[in-house]
Amino acid sequence: MTVASSSSLVGRLAPSPTGALHLGNARTFLLAWLSVRSRGGTLLLRLEDIDGPRIKAGAAQQTIDDLRWLGLDWDGEVVVQSERLLRYQAAAAQLVAGGHAYPCVCTRSEIDAAASAPHEAGDDGPVYPGTCRGRFADLAVAKVATGRDAALRFRVDVDAVPFVDGFAGPQAGKVRGDFVVQKRDGGPAYQLAVVVDDAAQGVTEVVRAADLLPSTPRQLLVYRALGLTPPTFVHVPLVVGADGLRLAKRHGDTSLRHFRERGVRAEQVVGYLAYLCGLRPRGGPCLPRDLLGGFSWSALAKGPVRGDDHALLG
Repeated sequence: MTVASSSSLVGRLAPSPTGALHLGNARTFLLAWLSVRSRGGTLLLRLEDIDGPRIKAGAAQQTIDDLRWLGLDWDGEVVVQSERLLRYQAAAAQLVAGGHAYPCVCTRSEIDAAASAPHEAGDDGPVYPGTCRGRFADLAVAKVATGRDAALRFRVDVDAVPFVDGFAGPQAGKVRGDFVVQKRDGGPAYQLAVVVDDAAQGVTEVVRAADLLPSTPRQLLVYRALGLTPPTFVHVPLVVGADGLRLAKRHGDTSLRHFRERGVRAEQVVGYLAYLCGLRPRGGPCLPRDLLGGFSWSALAKGPVRGDDHALLG
């Protein structure tokens, strides 16, 4: 992967406080921390708390406490997305003014009904058929005409946005359908908020889990439309259960809170995460700073790694 100089490298940790951090989250954050700290860069912390009903009371502070307990630090003040809504609204307005986004009043059921075949459905639902393209001049017109609040969709006029991932390598970057950048309630969609924030904070490297690879082409389109420079993306393989699926409640409680409440030391957790990263043999407790000298992306397995065996408590 391309290595930025320490003077220009800016990374970030960007947890969403929808619940307690688990081993999969923690492994990704450890890798993001190691990538930046091993090269003397700047690391920021941003709480992505705009996911409405999924945000849990107290989870933001719990997340900060868990990261500190692990030994992961950051530079500067914590940025909170819910305090930056005006920035996202301004960016959305810029997209509309530039002809890159348009009002959409379609409901999920209407989009489902318009999908002509099951194979058109992607991971995040059926492909939007473009029903509202060119239909309304702006949000106010859409409201008057239909009585509905409108979302804003990004106009996708390409089939793909190829890019090279810092870990996964060359990607075709297929994009399927116009996607939402602003919700009906005026709040930003993830695809818009993450671009606006990473650009505003000067982020040059984004380390995140591989399940977000499909989002990257969409975000690259938003970067282009807003005239912004995208970061380098590094998508790391998921931590999974025995069934091969992403670590979740069905695999047992692998939250950091669970281990902390049972007296497991941070060194044990970090040691296990280092094992899942291929940086240490199994069973060797350590702290994040102990991994800096030997950190290398080449140690990381190319595919998903199992992390539901509860080795920390065995």
